[in-house]
Amino acid sequence: MMLDVRDIHAFYGKSHILQGVSLTVGEGETVTLLGRNGAGKSTTLKSIAGVVPAARGAIAFKGEPTAKLAPHKIAARGVCFVPEHRGIFRLLTVEENLRLGARKDSPWQLADIYQIFPRLKERRTNGGGQLSGGEQQMLAIGRALLNHPRLLMLDEPVEGLAPVIVEEIVAQLKLIKQAGVAILLVEQNLEVCTQLADRHTIIEQGRIVYEGSNAAFVADDTIKDRYLGVGVV
Repeated sequence: MMLDVRDIHAFYGKSHILQGVSLTVGEGETVTLLGRNGAGKSTTLKSIAGVVPAARGAIAFKGEPTAKLAPHKIAARGVCFVPEHRGIFRLLTVEENLRLGARKDSPWQLADIYQIFPRLKERRTNGGGQLSGGEQQMLAIGRALLNHPRLLMLDEPVEGLAPVIVEEIVAQLKLIKQAGVAILLVEQNLEVCTQLADRHTIIEQGRIVYEGSNAAFVADDTIKDRYLGVGVV
């Protein structure tokens, strides 16, 4: 098992956000974490990444406990988190942003990122703040790949992007999956989710309330309506 999250609880101040979340991601598997706004999706990713420490429960990555580690040590083990705000350094160029995340042992190097995302090569001398939303998302994913991810966690990677850019990013995520990288995906676009995922989990008020295969999820309109609204996550 690549990632094993067991009964984690997390707080923002006195607010009890995660109330016993458990989920798994297998080797090379893509799993979505779905739910309404405020359900705890982003907090779950942040707890796995060590940004919001789990107050209780256990998190293991490749069989080793990580819940007490600092975020940079979790990242060094291969857990790469691309947050919703993307974390781009606006005053650095595209290439400088990429080189910040580069590791010599990664199967992806700078030339590979430029091949995957030719748009980044075209804009490599532009500042991060000059990029469009789609280009910033490509940059964030490219930087994560340079960091040699074993598990890639993406928070709303296609939110607000034009359909043609969404298609481009989904196509590259499929290639990343084919390369054997496990993916934990938070995303509101259900079509994107069902194109990419092997399994789906749904979180409601800080608890996992559903887990099923892609085929079972696609076929179950009752679950989608009950927990996600009419076709909306």
